[in-house]
Amino acid sequence: MTGISRERMLKALEQEKNISREDHEKVKGLAGMVKMPRSFIFKNPDEYGMQGWYDLSIPSDDGTPLEAWYIPAKGGSSDKLVIFNHALPMCRAGYPGHLGEPWSNFVEPVEIDFVIQYKHLTDAGYNVLTYDFRNHGQSGAANGGVSGIGQWEWRDCVGVKKFVDAHPEFSKMKVALYSQCLGGISQYAAISKHPELFENVLCMCSPLVPNMTVILERFAALQGVDQYLELVDLELLKLGGFPAADMSGALWAPHVKLPVLMWQVRKDILTTAEDSQRTFDLLASTDKELYWIEDTTKRFEDGYNWFGRHPEKVLSYLAKYMS
Repeated sequence: MTGISRERMLKALEQEKNISREDHEKVKGLAGMVKMPRSFIFKNPDEYGMQGWYDLSIPSDDGTPLEAWYIPAKGGSSDKLVIFNHALPMCRAGYPGHLGEPWSNFVEPVEIDFVIQYKHLTDAGYNVLTYDFRNHGQSGAANGGVSGIGQWEWRDCVGVKKFVDAHPEFSKMKVALYSQCLGGISQYAAISKHPELFENVLCMCSPLVPNMTVILERFAALQGVDQYLELVDLELLKLGGFPAADMSGALWAPHVKLPVLMWQVRKDILTTAEDSQRTFDLLASTDKELYWIEDTTKRFEDGYNWFGRHPEKVLSYLAKYMS
């Protein structure tokens, strides 16, 4: 899918004629979510005393260079590998919202720390391979610097898995996936397009996987421009991207058959529990669990940091399949 219906296009063009300049700037800002400033590598595994880690450059399936870290388990490489990816607009270090503009202007001005999550994994005996998606962190630019929210990034998931399968050491390891938000959508799409690559994956942690239609509806409502959703789609297309409906975990979820642990923020201000449940229900796996984070509306502070603060459930889940 690459466009919108003629009816939706005509409605968007009519909205464009009549919208105020102020509201049009808000609409363009919403569309600009797919072309945000890159998060930078603001910490690395040294921060938590992890040893033996090193940098890698991995080619995506279309050749885009992806910058990555390999972090061995505490005490040296084990036979268990977790392939870890990230959300938009983050990077393998996390999100530097605590370090000021422009990152502090997006949603919540907080730090999201993925490096402490690698610490939990390596302390528990897992090796970690974590990478920046195209147009994120230190990885290469592609597709005009625009995120396809899975429509292009699935190639990155495929490239990383091919790299693992061809590696003299990694290819002998048991593999699990940690695929979140943008990374979850992309991973679902990768599985749908190349199921044979993922047949040996033992399980997947799949936090906070969204559908961009609902995300943009919620953002638009917060800014008072939710009557212009067709125009948001048009602005996304003008940037060289995809309409909201084409950037959704629900599109690809029916192709995912491996065991899945998903978690979502029940009262997430940026989506709805009903939409999160819908994506989970569409997963084809017969072995799946959805855990709800309660008593918060904060997707960034409390959703993406949940594993870092409360590692027990995820580590127990991984142990069930990776032992």
